[in-house]
Amino acid sequence: MRMDNVVLMDGLLLFFGFIAFVTLHEYAHAWTAVRCGDDTPRLQGRLTLDPIAHIDLFGTIILPLALVLIGAASGQVLLFGWGRPVQVNLDNFKQRQRDDILVSAAGPAMNLLIAVVMLAGMRLGTLAGYRIFESVPFFRLTDLTLFLCFFNLLPIPPLDGAHILRNLLHINDEAYAQISRYSFLLFIIVMRSSVVSNFIGYFSSTCLIMLARLFGWHLAPA
Repeated sequence: MRMDNVVLMDGLLLFFGFIAFVTLHEYAHAWTAVRCGDDTPRLQGRLTLDPIAHIDLFGTIILPLALVLIGAASGQVLLFGWGRPVQVNLDNFKQRQRDDILVSAAGPAMNLLIAVVMLAGMRLGTLAGYRIFESVPFFRLTDLTLFLCFFNLLPIPPLDGAHILRNLLHINDEAYAQISRYSFLLFIIVMRSSVVSNFIGYFSSTCLIMLARLFGWHLAPA
């Protein structure tokens, strides 16, 4: 099977960007948890920007890399995966529900911040005369971190959105544990659902267009 070298290079760029985004996402969870009074992430070595501490071998390396290779063979960029979740002890938080929401929201917020910083850096690069920063791959990277932001806000355990919704609805530990028993099935359905992926893609693309305008770019909808 012949591979499309352009798609392969784009996919590899997204793959390495994905590892960086996952690292920063999980670090944000760990940093916020420690600030909220739970030292578990620090004791487990998660309060670090070392990617190795946050990588899940299958979810961060094997699956995404396999999808990149499959995408190169089919002519379409594909990428999906996850990092190693940061473990916390809710009983250590100063205010359990509030702090659990803050810790859960910290990961998606970091992905949003990454997008803003990337666009700002790209604009500074173009103003300095480096037009390469206006190339499609950089916008795809920005779109990827925004996609991760909105994907993680889905209300499906163990995603961050489920933790946030759990606290807003005051769902107790027993009920949440029961819901989580079916999370793997729901996760599989989401992964295979083009409706869900298109829905998230719409939000990430729209957010990218809006943020890009703040920095002087007027992107067309995908």
